[in-house]
Amino acid sequence: MPVSLPALDPRRWKALVFIALAQLMVVLDATIVNIALPSAQADLGISDGNRQWVITAYALAFGGLLLFGGRIADLWGRKRAFLVGLVGFAGASALGGAAVNTGVLLGSRALQGAFGALLAPAALSLLAVMFTDAKERAKAFGIYGAIAGGGGAVGLILGGFLTEYLDWRWTFFVNIPFAVIAAAGAYFVIREPEGSRNRSTLDIPGVVLSTLGLVSLVYGFTRAESDGWTSPVTLGLFVAAGVLLAAFALVESRVKAPLLPLRVVTERNRGGVYASLGLAVIAMFGLFLFLTYYLQIVKGYSPVRTGFAFLPMIAGMITGSTQIGARLMNRVPPRLLMAPGFLVAATGMLLLTRLEVGSDYATLILPAQLLLGLGMGTAFMPAMSMATSGVQPRDAGVASAMVNTSQQVGGAIGTALLNTIAASATTAYATSHATEATSPTALKLAAMVHGYTSAIWWAVGILLVSSAIAFTFITTRGQGGQKVAGSDDEGRPVEDEVAVPVLAH
Repeated sequence: MPVSLPALDPRRWKALVFIALAQLMVVLDATIVNIALPSAQADLGISDGNRQWVITAYALAFGGLLLFGGRIADLWGRKRAFLVGLVGFAGASALGGAAVNTGVLLGSRALQGAFGALLAPAALSLLAVMFTDAKERAKAFGIYGAIAGGGGAVGLILGGFLTEYLDWRWTFFVNIPFAVIAAAGAYFVIREPEGSRNRSTLDIPGVVLSTLGLVSLVYGFTRAESDGWTSPVTLGLFVAAGVLLAAFALVESRVKAPLLPLRVVTERNRGGVYASLGLAVIAMFGLFLFLTYYLQIVKGYSPVRTGFAFLPMIAGMITGSTQIGARLMNRVPPRLLMAPGFLVAATGMLLLTRLEVGSDYATLILPAQLLLGLGMGTAFMPAMSMATSGVQPRDAGVASAMVNTSQQVGGAIGTALLNTIAASATTAYATSHATEATSPTALKLAAMVHGYTSAIWWAVGILLVSSAIAFTFITTRGQGGQKVAGSDDEGRPVEDEVAVPVLAH
């Protein structure tokens, strides 16, 4: 029996502009503060021990509350959650920019993370329910994928400009105009499809277990970076995360209205997307860190010049996402975009294993960044679409939250894991070459670069695994739209579904 096709919202492309603007704000905020951190530390007198909390407070709140934020978006409605998230994020940013001491700054970062955890899944799920035509979905997710992949590098450029020419506080204040424009536009333009909310009662045990479990996991990797992988605190946090998340999975399999319906993550294709995307982000976040330090400390670049040095990667991501991924998404199976995309990115990463103190930017770093950008942009675009493809409309928010969760946890793991590997390799190199060094400075720089390349080799391996997972687990032949009314992910009948178009799957 044919499924009725709902009329497409004539304002959906205008809505995409404001959704993309909000997503850019969230993504660039993850890196923009990094460049401003030394200035903020000096201005507010933040101790070295508390410095990491400027980053960690945001990561813990954002990563820990994402699933809850996605479920709230399904319950309240995505437009309402989107607007509340924007207003809250702007308010928290204003508080951070006006911070007079360490406590206020850390509190504002935690609030930014909490409202970001509401905003990010609401933005992605709005795209999922508004763009149901296959060709339009490809274009919309191409734009979104480019922003999700390149926003971090944009944050480095913007952070460099604001810190060098204005003040570190503007890395917070800059979010306010982004949020005001996005909120005003969304209020007048976005119209969420009727009947797509999940009005089931909130799964409180699931909220508590998932939040505590994710916070323990993210914090565990943060402590591993500072205290070591075998410290009692680090091991205790990992054990706690494992127990809490296992209990969460058990609860979700038994409650009537779960926070995270297991059908969302156990479906083969979406599971493959979450795993491959999370691994790829591990590699990318570590690279941002190493290249930033390499360019500023080893090559002596200013913050602004460092930001501009990342432009080839941004250009590659935009090209890969909008010109390769979006154009081919409806012509070839997603795995034939994602797996080769991760391989191209791995090739770019492989070039960077040749880094030396005297390496030339134009002949090594620039082509490596172009390959990384092209590969990740090509892979990110179908990944973003596949992550919400075929879900029941009432699950769109929590499915979107899982995308962001895999990225956030991947980012925390990448920063801690690769930084620890780099630090160990640096120390080993400095010890073994101490008698050969011509000067302490030369030894220090050579040891740092050796540490970076050692960690980058791991990033190459991680991207290869990500490619293999994408090729093996993602078996669908096309990008699906929303699930057909009356069926779940396995095709079994369900109740209270909304009639939506069936796309190539």
